Amino acid sequence: MQINPPCVVALTWTLKDSLGDTLDELDEPVEFLAGGNDLLPAIETALQGHEAGATLDLNLEPEAAFGDFDEQLIFLAPRRQLPAEIEEGMLLETSALPPGIADGAPSDAILTVTEIYPEHVVLDGNHPLAGISLRLHLRVMAVREATENEIERGSAGAGFFRLQPMAPE
Repeated sequence: MQINPPCVVALTWTLKDSLGDTLDELDEPVEFLAGGNDLLPAIETALQGHEAGATLDLNLEPEAAFGDFDEQLIFLAPRRQLPAEIEEGMLLETSALPPGIADGAPSDAILTVTEIYPEHVVLDGNHPLAGISLRLHLRVMAVREATENEIERGSAGAGFFRLQPMAPE
């Protein structure tokens, strides 16, 4: 079966930055909905027409991947206004933050806690891979028809390309 949306594609990959440093390696296949919200448009376009067994090498500049780094999406929040349990690397939804902390960020933005100081916390609204040119070696392991449920949800359940907020425990 050829990859023609909507369908589900099982992929493995090696993801590197432009210097050749490995950022992520996926050895076990993960399913993504082609024609939904699971894949970056550049990846989905490159996959079309291929079948199981295909390998692709993609060079994605930031604008085709996670965008350019935007300094306007860096926010300093007073430490006392955030939960004591926060840790570096946590993801927080702007809608769950006290008013005034991330003014200028989209209301549905997800912010990464990048640094914690005694008086303030640095929150970054950029995707962790923003501003990075990516080199992606993809392997198509399988292709199947999408279920009605997957098409309706716009996803096969893979969340690799979307940030998911974590609530403090």
